[in-house]
Amino acid sequence: MYIIKPSWLCHSGEQKDFEVYSCHVSPDGSRLATAGGDGHVRIWSTNAIINANEPGFSEPRQLCHMSHHLGTIHSVRFSPNGRYLASGADDRVICIYQLDSNPPSHAATFGTNEPPPVENWKTHKRLVGHDSDVQDLAWSPDNSILVSVGLDSKIVVWSGHTFEKLKTIAAHQSHVKGITFDPANKFFATAGDDRHIKIFRFTPPPPNATQHDMVNNFVLETTISAPFKSSPLTTYFRRCSWSPDGNHIAAANAVNGPVSSVAIIERSRWDSEINLIGHEAPTEVCSFSPRLFYTKKPSENGAPADKGASNHVTVIASAGQDKTLTIWNTNTSRPVVIVQDIASKSVSDLAWTPDGQTLFVSSLDGSILCVRFEEGELGWVATPEENDRALQKFGASRRGMGTAEDVEGLRLENHSKAGELRGAESRMGALMGDLPAEDAGPAAAANGTKSAAKQASAETNGSAQPKTKEVAAPKAAAPAPESAEKAAERIAELKSRVQITKDGKKRVAPLLVSSSATGLLSLPQSQLVGAKEAKPTQADAPPQTVLDLSKPVHGLPRGGIAAMLLGNKRKAATIEGDEEADDAAAKRSATGPVPIMTDTPDGLEPAVPTAPTHGAAPTPVFLRPAVVSPAIAMSQLRLAVPKVRSYILNSLERGVLQGEASLEEASKVPEKVILEARNPARPREPSRITASKRGAPLWQDFLPRAILLVTGSKHFWAAACEDGSLHTWTPAGRRLFNGIILESQPVILESREHWLLCITSVGLCHVFNVKTMSAPHPPVSLAPILDIAVTSLSPDGASPAPGVTSAHLNSAGAVVVTLSNGDGFFYSYSMHTWQRLSESWWALGSQYWNSNDSSISALSSTAVGPVATKSGSSSAAAESEGEVSVSAGIIPFLERHTTTEFLLKGRAYTLQRIIKNLLSRDGFEGFESTVSVAHLENRIAGALALGAKDEFRLYLFMYAKRIGAEGLRGKVEELLNCLAGGLLHDKTDESKKEEVKGWFSTDESLCGWEREELLKGVVLILGKFRDLQRLTVQYARILGLTDEDIEGAGGQNGVEGMEVEA
Repeated sequence: MYIIKPSWLCHSGEQKDFEVYSCHVSPDGSRLATAGGDGHVRIWSTNAIINANEPGFSEPRQLCHMSHHLGTIHSVRFSPNGRYLASGADDRVICIYQLDSNPPSHAATFGTNEPPPVENWKTHKRLVGHDSDVQDLAWSPDNSILVSVGLDSKIVVWSGHTFEKLKTIAAHQSHVKGITFDPANKFFATAGDDRHIKIFRFTPPPPNATQHDMVNNFVLETTISAPFKSSPLTTYFRRCSWSPDGNHIAAANAVNGPVSSVAIIERSRWDSEINLIGHEAPTEVCSFSPRLFYTKKPSENGAPADKGASNHVTVIASAGQDKTLTIWNTNTSRPVVIVQDIASKSVSDLAWTPDGQTLFVSSLDGSILCVRFEEGELGWVATPEENDRALQKFGASRRGMGTAEDVEGLRLENHSKAGELRGAESRMGALMGDLPAEDAGPAAAANGTKSAAKQASAETNGSAQPKTKEVAAPKAAAPAPESAEKAAERIAELKSRVQITKDGKKRVAPLLVSSSATGLLSLPQSQLVGAKEAKPTQADAPPQTVLDLSKPVHGLPRGGIAAMLLGNKRKAATIEGDEEADDAAAKRSATGPVPIMTDTPDGLEPAVPTAPTHGAAPTPVFLRPAVVSPAIAMSQLRLAVPKVRSYILNSLERGVLQGEASLEEASKVPEKVILEARNPARPREPSRITASKRGAPLWQDFLPRAILLVTGSKHFWAAACEDGSLHTWTPAGRRLFNGIILESQPVILESREHWLLCITSVGLCHVFNVKTMSAPHPPVSLAPILDIAVTSLSPDGASPAPGVTSAHLNSAGAVVVTLSNGDGFFYSYSMHTWQRLSESWWALGSQYWNSNDSSISALSSTAVGPVATKSGSSSAAAESEGEVSVSAGIIPFLERHTTTEFLLKGRAYTLQRIIKNLLSRDGFEGFESTVSVAHLENRIAGALALGAKDEFRLYLFMYAKRIGAEGLRGKVEELLNCLAGGLLHDKTDESKKEEVKGWFSTDESLCGWEREELLKGVVLILGKFRDLQRLTVQYARILGLTDEDIEGAGGQNGVEGMEVEA
């Protein structure tokens, strides 16, 4: 044994050497990092230390030094992969350093005697999470997490990949001074001045884990207090260590009666029957050698002379306030080595090299020394494979998890994970370009949309042919392997795909290579791509298949109408999917309508007049303002009335109302039906309205008043006049109704199938059903949603209220309105109230805003996905006709609008600052988690009220996944009870039956889905959470998901349809 103590190996100061509080050796054994009271982290060459006595050795001694802390540094630790170095100090900050491959930019620090740096270590992250000094650090063996402990009694868990704070654990009642990890990566142990060692069980988080994913992770396994009941509180550290075979924990500062000792805690039993007695003062630090040792010298081929587990021993070093270093092993009851007075002050840290033969010691007297053992003195070092073999019995190669309570719970969990595996394989196959078989694999179900590609065997939104099921089930059970040649051919074909751009040029489409399922946009999507979907065209995918809302076309010039409330202008509404709108507007002929308003960064402004192209004066775009009654000034709500224009043109193609265009452009498609309204220059002359097709007039009519707005669908045409009258015609020109007289001039006129919406200048919203010649509800005012109650509450007088940006109808006649403040509403005619579906509160407080969870890919990590229902052939027929589900895509559309209006336009700063302040205050630790769950509940309630079938199922499963991860047992039990309502109801008992809808009904369906199907999906998602299996196994037993034959049970219950499509 050699003790090496170079004079230069210290944290030197002007008058004395600074205390050295920590030391650690890099995984490759080439670097020693030390931390001292001078606020510096120094990295030394271990080769230079070992060869310090060699006169001819000229390699650099100090490789680098970093001074990024404002105080004393208490702990320094290399990550197990050697990529990072972490340091914690009394400035409450943890610094993460990373070695830069570039050489250092400076030769030496000016004004100091520091040698020039050899390596370039840069600060990668600064982690702030402690309220007091950081005392100790430790990395998990797989580098997935970094755990810090401090004098604030907190244990903080950081991600080892993103360095995001994953969890703060307040389990100790006093200072926490030590942390060590189980080499099997199942537990970590912390030691504190409350005289307790606490063992925490954890599951290594994935690289993209966030704080809300770790709610049920890092669970306290046990607390050990017996050997520490009277331990002194005078030690600076309580650094404990875990043995390399995972069997024992060595805990410093223990007592055995009146004598100081080192407690050896046995794994699983967590008791401390063994004590290492010999130190005369409290111990500060214990450290196991990272390698196992043989008691006998191995033979030439590397095998031990006598095989057996008993030949493996571990070596432990301990030191503390008695300035004595003691080395023990598990083969003898007495110490192997005792080195007294190794320093003049207390020993602060011990660090072994990876080969287990060299030990570095740091002390509070500023000294750092090296103890090097010769071969055979501690034993003969075993191979690293022996370490791995010893850890296998603790599941070192498997991810840790809880314990299943019974066989049925384990079967349910296996069933859930089998679905996840199928989803992952399907998603990865689509990512790598695997094309689905012709007779298997459902097409992707979108947020209320269906794929434009029409395949005979594709599952759309509710039905699957029996033949498809029979073929898909065996393929799911045994997928046919693809040969390497076919894979190479397929990839070559993908790489050589040719696309034709808008300007007619050919280009090779790039092949996306990604390792994650985050290829979708991060904003809420209303249309998602199917497995083999081509770009939808006007012929096979009208705009209504994208979104179940009326297209906001008012027959206006580009820029829309100037609707305003107390000075606010109504902005031009945009709709998803109008990529070519700008190009079409740029190509318009000068003879057609010209814009009177233009979009600018400051809002809508009057357009600048342009000179006529051909020298002739064009028709005036508007004739005069509309005549408005003075009584409108007394209304609590006033919207601006559009001006009287000389010419209005709208066209209808395949029953879909098209955008405003010139007559020449509208006539290019011969199948279009064109409706023209012409107002005379003289007020007393009648207005003329004409419908034509292929240049031939279909019908013509005259109205006594000027026409302000026109709209239409394949079922009717409608026009609103200056005097507040509303006129309707059939497609053949026959008048449907008598003139409908409104209370004021129309501002917005929309149509959708048989429904007609008209909003007047006093803010009243009228809805008519042309098919039944009725109205679903009386006229309803927009005043509640325009904040009429709070607008004038400002002490400085009336303040501007939000303006209306768009109003739409869905296929069920529900009115959907969006405002300039980002809020989105719909009118529930069953409850006679406006309901808010989207608002900026969720955008700033919810973790589900602007995430992939807003799309169908949210289910890619669960056991369920788009499934087939048993709704019969009628649903399939509706899908084949190109119809869209009721209210499809409305909630994502409204959330996207909120993002545009509120977040992207810079209006979120004030609320973001308020929420940021809230998160740092006591009592708001679970703020984000609570708001996120509430946001999902708001989505589910909105989808149920709108009847949005696909969104309801998607958000329900997202909600189940979240409350399962949060461990909200009460909400889980209530959700399962509500979903099981009709299944467990006694159908023979009709005596107390009453009319109940929604969650509390006993019908067999909920929002268009069979309750059994929804319940099955929720149970599959919750099945992997073992702490909830007492609840979920009961329902899984009813559904037959706990059968012994998992695959067979899955096939019988339609689980083969629950595969996730990318």
